[in-house]
Order: sequence, then structure tokens, then C-alpha cells
Amino acid sequence: MKIFTKSAILGAGLILGFTISSFAQTPLGGFMQGKNGGGVSFSLTNEHYKKVLLFPDEIDETPIYKSVTTNSFNVYGTYGFSDKLDVTFNVPFIQTFGNANREVLNDLGFANGKNGAQDLSAFLKYEFAKKGDISLQGSFGVTTPMSNYRVDQGLESIVAIGNRATTFNAIGLAHYKNSNGLFVTGQLGYSLRSTVVPDAVLSQVKVGYASSRFYVDGYVGNQTSTGGVDILRNGFTGNFPATKVNYTRAGGTIYAPVDPNIGLSIGGGGILDGRNVGKSYYATFGLTYNFIYRSLLKN
Repeated sequence: MKIFTKSAILGAGLILGFTISSFAQTPLGGFMQGKNGGGVSFSLTNEHYKKVLLFPDEIDETPIYKSVTTNSFNVYGTYGFSDKLDVTFNVPFIQTFGNANREVLNDLGFANGKNGAQDLSAFLKYEFAKKGDISLQGSFGVTTPMSNYRVDQGLESIVAIGNRATTFNAIGLAHYKNSNGLFVTGQLGYSLRSTVVPDAVLSQVKVGYASSRFYVDGYVGNQTSTGGVDILRNGFTGNFPATKVNYTRAGGTIYAPVDPNIGLSIGGGGILDGRNVGKSYYATFGLTYNFIYRSLLKN
């Protein structure tokens, strides 16, 4: 029974979407959509942290806000212009809120949270070589703010919904999939950021299995900033976008189709280590609609 589709692969693997703590996670996977293939995914993600990985020490409670929760709704789409060229986009809507004491917020004049449209992302991906089970691909993408959310409010920016920077991202991917359904995807790239946000090196390794009835993957991803300052250390002026943000994050996704065009996914993960980042954990749920019914087993 051929249920799983090529479109579902990318939608399921990426339905995690962008939250503020996702930073520069790219919306890319190793499977090509095929001509006229693709789909649209809708996801809800809840992310929470209390501990913060500052430099050089971890602290047990978020300053002022005690803890921060981020809820996001993401619309993610992908489309295959040809068998070798895909386009992807992601539109995230973010809500953050803290657990601060109301009297403290009133004294400081701070809000307990923020909400709004964050950053639109769009990527082109091209498969420039394929031999046997191995595919080599390259991608270029841009992210840019969709709204006038603020990041210049000092410590209140702990609950900002983003960094408010335009980024230009070049990513190389290597993808392996055998006939048994096992696959491995590695990606390495560089993210050039506008304003004071430091540039960063991005990397990720994903391992998974796709059968005719379900899909599962696990990943480890890393961001390493090339500059920036440390929060509450020398050079920090209260401008959070200018900080050096490093992190290693791990997680996974399970996807199952409910009919040839529609599937459901769940996922989760968290920050393992980092610098100037909340030690967050997240859970996500998504619905994917695939444009074309096409069995993964034929790819």
C-alpha cells in the first residue's frame, strides 16, 4: 500500500517551523519535491525555558521574567519547479510571555510578553549532482521581518519575538537514501545578517527512516556566531540582537499519513548546550497537505 509522498517528507521534517529560539534553523531537507510536487504545512509549537545559558555560567532563572514561553503558528510551503529545483517559504506568527511579578513589571514599565508576525523566509534549492543513492544540493535563502516588532527595549527584549534582521543564507546539502527507507542528510552553511546581529555558521545532521506508512527522523543542529558580545558582560549595552548566540539543539519528528494528500506530525526537542540562549524545550503538532500523491518508495 503506497501512502507516503515525497511532498510529505519535507513538510513533516520541517513542520517544526521557526520560533524565536530556533534562530537560524533552515527550512531545508534532503528530499527533492519533483516537478509540480510540494505541499503546505500548518503547525503549532510551544517552547519554554527557565534556565539561561549565559557566559561563562548557566543561571537557574530568567532575569526579570523568571521563565519565558513562546507559542508559534507557522505556515510552511514547498513547491517543485522541476525535478531539480524547489522553492520553500515559511511564515511564522509568534506570541511570547513571561512569568514575571506584576509589581516588578509595573515598576520597570515592561510588558510581560509580545506577539506578532515575525520573519518571512524564502529559499531556492537546486540538486546539482546525483549518483546512485547520493544527492548533492545547494540552496540560497533570505529571511526578512514582516512587521515592525521592536528589539530596542533593553531587558524587556528578553520577550521580543525576533532579532529584526534580514539574513542571506547559503547552504550546501548532502543527502543519502537507500532502498530500505533509511536516510541521512547533512547540511553546512553561512548566514550573513544585517544590522548588529552577528553572522553565523550553520550545520545539521539528520538521520531517519521512511516507510510506506510512516516517517521518523532525529537531528542535531548547531549555530556558531562569528562575533557578538555576551549578555551582562563587557561590551553589552542592553541590545540583545548584538549578542553572540551559539547553541546545539536536538530533536525529532514522527509523521503519519491519514490519506494520500493529508498527514499529521508531532515533534519535540530542545537546546543541549549554548551561549546567551535559553535552555528551552519544545513540542509541536502539524497538519500537512500534499499537492501530488507520489510514493516515496519510487524515489
